[in-house]
Order: sequence, then structure tokens, then C-alpha cells
Amino acid sequence: MSGTISPERVEGTDTDSVVDAAVPWVTLVWNDPINLMSYVTHVFQKLFGYDREKATKLMLDVHRRGRAVVSNGTREQMEHDVARLHAYGLWATLQKQ
Repeated sequence: MSGTISPERVEGTDTDSVVDAAVPWVTLVWNDPINLMSYVTHVFQKLFGYDREKATKLMLDVHRRGRAVVSNGTREQMEHDVARLHAYGLWATLQKQ
């Protein structure tokens, strides 16, 4: 059977990891007893460019519900957002949406 080409089996391909990479991640900010509501609103405006109304709404979600989703994107982007929020003294985590 010279000239016959058989399909190659590719070991180690995992289509699930490709799908998982496409799943959006979110950054959550959690309520804490330390930071003032005005400060949290200021941080949301400064870091994410939100207008005062949106930043205030998110801050109130944090205050009343205990947490708020403040950004979404790739895992790497959310890790960066969490690090920036930590630098401002806010309690933040990331999770798959």
C-alpha cells in the first residue's frame, strides 16, 4: 500500500480546554467594613472608567447584596483587575461566569 496516506492521530488534543478558555470570567468586589462607600465609588470610576451613576449602582450592590460583578473578560484580564482592586484596598476575587 505505498502511496496510501492514513490520517494521523494527534495525541493530547483537548477540545474542552479550548471551550473553557472562551468562557467569560468575572471580577467580583465584596463588601468589607473598612472602605467608605464614596471611596469604593471613586475606585470604580478611576479603574474602570465608569460614570458616577454606574459606579454608585455597583457600590450599592456591594453594600446591599454583599458583592457586585464589576468587570468581565478573559481570565488574564480578570486577574489583572483583581490585582488592581487589591492595590486600592478592596476585597476582590474572580470566577468563571
